[in-house]
Amino acid sequence: MVLKVAIQKSGRLNDDSLKLLKECGIDIANGVNKLKTEASNFPIEVYFLRDDDIPQYVEDGVADIGFVGENVVYEKNKKVQVVEKLGFGKCRLSIAVSRNEKYEDVSYLEGKRIATTYPVIVQKFMEERGVNADIHEISGSVEIAPGIGLAEAICDLVSSGSTLFMNGLREVETILHSQAVLIKSIGLADEKQRLLDKLLFRIQAVKKSKNNKYVLLNAPNEKLTEIIGLLPGMKSPTVLPLAETGWSSVHSVLNENDFWDIIEKLKEAGAQGILVVPIEKMII
Repeated sequence: MVLKVAIQKSGRLNDDSLKLLKECGIDIANGVNKLKTEASNFPIEVYFLRDDDIPQYVEDGVADIGFVGENVVYEKNKKVQVVEKLGFGKCRLSIAVSRNEKYEDVSYLEGKRIATTYPVIVQKFMEERGVNADIHEISGSVEIAPGIGLAEAICDLVSSGSTLFMNGLREVETILHSQAVLIKSIGLADEKQRLLDKLLFRIQAVKKSKNNKYVLLNAPNEKLTEIIGLLPGMKSPTVLPLAETGWSSVHSVLNENDFWDIIEKLKEAGAQGILVVPIEKMII
């Protein structure tokens, strides 16, 4: 029994998906232009497909699971289940207009032409806001549409916004914040669900490790209670006596979002010799 996995064959999600599997301890041989391969140490078979086709393959059961962008999942609207957000491939689907246009709110788009490769998502967005726009579905080079008179606005994926700027456009509405997700077939067999659960266990351990740092520090015993109070840890910090009398070594885990604020407070409280170590895997 193997778990059939669909991954984008090229582009921004391919490298990150394969990197995640490698970080999960799964060894995949990916030859040049190879569209199907197997892992040598985990029961999965990998198919390299066009990202737009992945939801359909998963719905049909040709692939059991797939790594794909949320934007593709919502646009294709197939019968699949999102089981995990993966934290990479982050971008946003946004509406943009010419920098010279006076845009105040979405009512500006009433009766306007919008060029996009995501007509389903855009249509739903407009209907929810009671705006009747003329949506033109095109593939590729969406940013050029206003400049050649095809449309007054576009809706496309945005990362930095530099492409919009270079084409004389500005972002005015964000429809969707997207990232890579793991989807599965609705009717996944029990045996394959167990394999998926094992894979998810590894993925979640890798994800937790990326958001946390392992911290070791030396603390004077008279300040130990105050310093421990600053360290949340997974349960509570580990405290070990040092060879030097009156000092202890304190070990804990800090979330990336709180890291610098807490480190500054630790220094003020008297902590010394603070070491910060990346975590490869984190299992709670």
